[in-house]
Amino acid sequence: MAGKTGKGRRGVTPLSLAFLDVMFCGFGAVILIFLILDHTSTVSVVESSPNQEIELNMLEREITEGVEGNLELRNLLADLSEEFERGEVEAEELREQVELLRREIELLNNSGADSDQLRDRLLSDIESLETQIEELLAQEFDRSGNNVRQFLGDGNRQYLSGMFLGGQRILILMDSSASMLDETLVNIIRTRNMPDERKVQSPKWLRVVRAVDWITTQVPVTSRYQIWSFNTEVSSALPGDLQTWREVADRDELEEAVDTLRATVPEDGTNLEQVFRLAAGMSPPPDNIFLITDGLPTVNRPGPARGLVTPRDRVELFEDAIGELPPNVPVNIILMPLEGDPSAAAAYWQLAMATRGSFLTPSKDWP
Repeated sequence: MAGKTGKGRRGVTPLSLAFLDVMFCGFGAVILIFLILDHTSTVSVVESSPNQEIELNMLEREITEGVEGNLELRNLLADLSEEFERGEVEAEELREQVELLRREIELLNNSGADSDQLRDRLLSDIESLETQIEELLAQEFDRSGNNVRQFLGDGNRQYLSGMFLGGQRILILMDSSASMLDETLVNIIRTRNMPDERKVQSPKWLRVVRAVDWITTQVPVTSRYQIWSFNTEVSSALPGDLQTWREVADRDELEEAVDTLRATVPEDGTNLEQVFRLAAGMSPPPDNIFLITDGLPTVNRPGPARGLVTPRDRVELFEDAIGELPPNVPVNIILMPLEGDPSAAAAYWQLAMATRGSFLTPSKDWP
């Protein structure tokens, strides 16, 4: 029995014990490493310094003041608009009085009666009323600035373009060809086949109309103007003769012109030579021209555009059109984006420099 027991104990080999030792030692090492590691290293403690709190408070105060200032400016603008409207009503009443006095003078002249004193008194009253009208309008224009209309950007943005916006006779030329529907040729073709209601709502066309709207809010109130839209034909934004200069001071008529442009449907090609020729034929001629377009012309005669116009053809059409411009008149160009016409930017920039005008390629959020 003793021999058998000894033989059984010798069956437990040292290799088995060594394996168990390794397993337990390894497990213990893992537990030890786990206990040693700093588990708080992954937790970041953000401590705000007094300087940071002061800066944060200052920024919050500036934001609050900016919002309050914006509201004050908009309220001031509303008050000025109301005052301007009241001034226009008073001026209209004075004009009616002047008209009544003129009619009385006509009746006296037709009656043949000896009424020189009465006639002189009526003429004196007319001069006095006209002086009051001029003073009233001058006061209202001083209160509201030189702009007869307002164009508000987002927030407190002001638009600095470097353009000369003065002049006594300002001609605005707006390209209304089919390319004004979009920036890419594929989308132009696709939008061209849509209903007119969708065409006039295309983003690029809305930007074009807003650009014209912005110009009309910046021109001097004492100036006269004319707005043409052109493709293969030329039409005025207001009913009547193309050659008739309109008064900027007539705000209602100016609003009507912009509304007409909003309803205009872009179509056909671009005949720049024709519109420049008509501009040169105006009497008296314009002394400042604004051109809103997106590329070089595609036709040089009335009617539908040609089937294929190469870039070289477009440059030649542009050069022919320049020859029709009225002399010594600055041309200010707003060039909208359009793919496939790489020569347009350089050509229009040279035209602006040659005429002492300005050249603007606006960003997508302008105006």
